[in-house]
Amino acid sequence: MSEVTPNMILVVDDEADILRLVEALLQQLGYKTVTAKGADAALKTFQSMAKSPELVLTDVVMPGMSGPMLADRLLQLDPGVKVLFMSGYDDRHVVQKYVVEQGFALIPKPFTLQRLGAFVADVLEGRQPSV
Repeated sequence: MSEVTPNMILVVDDEADILRLVEALLQQLGYKTVTAKGADAALKTFQSMAKSPELVLTDVVMPGMSGPMLADRLLQLDPGVKVLFMSGYDDRHVVQKYVVEQGFALIPKPFTLQRLGAFVADVLEGRQPSV
């Protein structure tokens, strides 16, 4: 019987504490993770990976390159990569225009382990998570 390889998730946030927390939650859920502090680091990490991650979980608002700008760049490199946004930022206009209207899923911060697990599973399966 062959062993199922866990999905690889690239986690991107500009706050180190959030990166560590989200990484720990995803690992608890059985996923493999790679982290990047900020969009520029994420782009370099993505390009250096032998195989693209199945999912990129990125913050929306970051200094320099935003999450949506990062997603655009990554999707040019690999149109098959799935993207899930996370945000604690409460500017509904920004989130609506650059995330939801583009058809991406968004998980609001803070979130529970169970909610994160459900969102990640839905996005990996190609379903829109239920809010």
